[in-house]
Amino acid sequence: MSPETAATRRSLQQRLLDLLLTTEPRQRTSLVTTGLACLLMVFCILAMKLVAAAGLADARLVHGWALASGACVLVSFALIRSGLTRNWRDPAFTHIQIAYAITSNAAAYVITGHARGIVPPILAVIMMFGVFGLRPVQIKALLGYGLLAFSVAGALVQWWGPPDAAMPGALAAVYLLIVVMVLLTSTALTLRAHAVRERLHGKKRELSLAVEQIRKLATHDELTGLPNRRYMLEVMRIEGLRAGRSGQPLLMAQLDLDFFKAINDTYGHGAGDQVLQCFAHTVSGSVRNTDILARWGGEEFVLLMVDTSAEDGMHLLERMRAMVETTPIQLAPGVIVNLTVSVGAAQLNREETLPLLLQRTDEALYSAKRQGRNSVVWAE
Repeated sequence: MSPETAATRRSLQQRLLDLLLTTEPRQRTSLVTTGLACLLMVFCILAMKLVAAAGLADARLVHGWALASGACVLVSFALIRSGLTRNWRDPAFTHIQIAYAITSNAAAYVITGHARGIVPPILAVIMMFGVFGLRPVQIKALLGYGLLAFSVAGALVQWWGPPDAAMPGALAAVYLLIVVMVLLTSTALTLRAHAVRERLHGKKRELSLAVEQIRKLATHDELTGLPNRRYMLEVMRIEGLRAGRSGQPLLMAQLDLDFFKAINDTYGHGAGDQVLQCFAHTVSGSVRNTDILARWGGEEFVLLMVDTSAEDGMHLLERMRAMVETTPIQLAPGVIVNLTVSVGAAQLNREETLPLLLQRTDEALYSAKRQGRNSVVWAE
C-alpha cells in the first residue's frame, strides 16, 4: 500500500469517526462511553440468544428483552449525538443509563431460567460504568436500586414465576448472596476510583494554580501587582514592532514619585510600600484599559500608551498627575501624606529604537525634576 493510499484511508476513517462521534470533546467522551455500553449490550443479547437456542429460556421473552434493551442504548446514543444533552451536567445521563441496565439485568435474571448464573458478572461490569462522572451519592443510590431490583427479581422467580423456573431455597440464597457481593464490591471499587480521580483532579488544580502563581511572580511586581520590568521590556518590544509596521503613534512616559526617600526616612519602609501600592492604584484608575503601566524599579514606573496621539497623551498624563496630587494617602490614624509625581514623556519616532525612546523619556523626567517636580515634560 502506498503512503498516499494509507493517508487517504486514515483521513477517511477520521472523517467517519468525526461524523459518528462529533468533534466536540465533552460530547465525544459521552458518546464513547455510551458506545461501550452499546457494545456490552450486544454481547449480552448474543449470550441471551444462545441461552434461548439451548432451550434454557423462553425465546419469545428473550426476543422482547433484547428489543427493549437494545432500543434503550441506541436511543441514548442518538439523544447524546443530537446535542440535546450537551449542556447537561452529565451529557451521557450515566446514572439513568446504569439504572436501566440494572433493570434489564434483573429482567434477564428472571427469564434465563437455570442459566441465570451469567447475570452477576454482567452486573459487575454495569456497576463499573459508575466511574464515568457519577457522584458518590448517585453511586450509592444505584447500589440501593440494584439490591431492590434483584430482590424483586428473586421473589418473582421463587413465588410468582413458572414452577419449573423456581430454584431450591439454598441455591436461590447462593445466587442472591453472589448478587449482593457483586453489587457491594463493584460499588466499593467505583467509589474508590472516584476518590482517586477526585484527588488527581485536586492535585491538577493545585498544580495549575502554582504554575499560574509562578508565571505571575515572573511577570508581575509582587508589591503593587503591576507588570514588572522584564515583562514590560517584552511588551515594549512587541508594541514597538507593531507601531513600526502600522505607523500608529506609540507614547511612553516615565513616572517618578517626588520626595519618596523622605517618606521612607520619616515613616519607615512599610509606609513607603503602602505609598507605592496606593500610587499604583491611583494611576491604574486614571489611565485607559489599553494603556500598560509597569513598575520599573523603586519609585519609578513606566506607562506605555498604544495608538495614542501626542495631544491625547498630554491630556491623559496631566489628568493622571492632577489625580495623584489631589489624592492624599492615610498611612495611619492622623498621618496623611500628599504625593506628587514627575513625568517625562516622548513619542516614538520613525526608525527610532526603544532604548533611545527610553533615554529621551528619562531625560525629560530629569527636566521635570529640575523644573520643580510635580509636572509633565515632553522630550523634543
